[in-house]
Amino acid sequence: MKPIRMPALSDTMQTGRLVGWKKQPGDAVHKGDVLAEVESDKAIMEVEAFDEGWLAGHLAEPGRDIPVGEIIGWIAASREEALAGASGGAGEAAEKSASASQMAEAETQAAAPESRPAEGRAAATAQAAPAPSSVPPAATPPPAAEAGRASPYARALARDLGIDLAQVTPGPDGRIHAAEVLAAALQPPLPDLDAGPPWRLQVATAMRRAVADSMQATVHTPSFRVSARLPLQSLHAAARQRGQSLTLLLARACALTVRDFPHFNAAWTPRGLALRERVDVGIAVDIPGGLVTPVLRDVAERPLAELAADWGRLKQLATQQRLVAEDYRGATFYLSNLGTFGVVSRFDAIVPLGAAAILAVAAEQADGRCECTLTCDHRVVYGADAARFLTRLGERLARPGDELDTPPPTPAP
Repeated sequence: MKPIRMPALSDTMQTGRLVGWKKQPGDAVHKGDVLAEVESDKAIMEVEAFDEGWLAGHLAEPGRDIPVGEIIGWIAASREEALAGASGGAGEAAEKSASASQMAEAETQAAAPESRPAEGRAAATAQAAPAPSSVPPAATPPPAAEAGRASPYARALARDLGIDLAQVTPGPDGRIHAAEVLAAALQPPLPDLDAGPPWRLQVATAMRRAVADSMQATVHTPSFRVSARLPLQSLHAAARQRGQSLTLLLARACALTVRDFPHFNAAWTPRGLALRERVDVGIAVDIPGGLVTPVLRDVAERPLAELAADWGRLKQLATQQRLVAEDYRGATFYLSNLGTFGVVSRFDAIVPLGAAAILAVAAEQADGRCECTLTCDHRVVYGADAARFLTRLGERLARPGDELDTPPPTPAP
């Protein structure tokens, strides 16, 4: 039998939630057939077959979060073998064989620690840095299921640092190594939930974990915020006249203003500023169970009608959770519009990694103005830069003009 493994559907994906199977044990499988649907950190994607045969059990249960690389099903050479696997025969034997292989690998790692230099380096790091004070000095032995998917050195390290392996996220290969244990040890302390009322755990979806990880990654970005009340009546009128989305016109106005102030299109790196040659705007979209930021490409230069078609496609894919990586990665500037919620008079947003700024747009008030807050990476732009940006944006919103449809030529450097 050939195993079907949980695929890595993005470079940030560590686990995937199995949404459901498109075939059942005993069904014929051809290369390219869709076998199952998996929810990654950003979208629901299809798992295709890479082998010919028949689908065999035991199949992983839908609704589970499964580490990348873990076996979720089998492809048998014959229908009889597939049906036998579904009833606990050949499939179970193959699963036991895979488990035996993993046990042998663990024994080899324990007998030859020099074969894992990365963990050797991690060991030196662990000895050099004391365990966080919030970690107890001793831990109970990990459950058998968790210990079985952790390397021998990771188990020893977890015991020394007082880390519960049940709380450690496996690596991309579905197993726990020293790096994952150290990452867990350096996490901030968890809240003491037992001090309050009774509680139950709702496992986070892959999308919610991705949003949390993305926000956590920005904790070291030195940010500041500047707010201004900008006119929105004329842009509303332009949107109605053109039959276009207000958010799309806001994205165009922002992109044109970014083009006027190129540092707002830059990103900080340890070697200096990365200056981008195109304004790609990430627009926050609220969807059931999460938040995604589809990216409109080259917003300052392309025709508005072309951008509108792209934006309609991206919104539909976002609602269906069918965005692929190239649809949501690589934005240079971000826009978050909560103006559809009339109660939101003001808010601010977090600058995602790889951008210099994000504009938060609140609801329009009775005087036709709305509160706009620009959150900036202080390593890239400064307070006066933000003030000039908002001044120019306000002028553009007050007089949308023809440049929304046909942007002016790119200014000479």
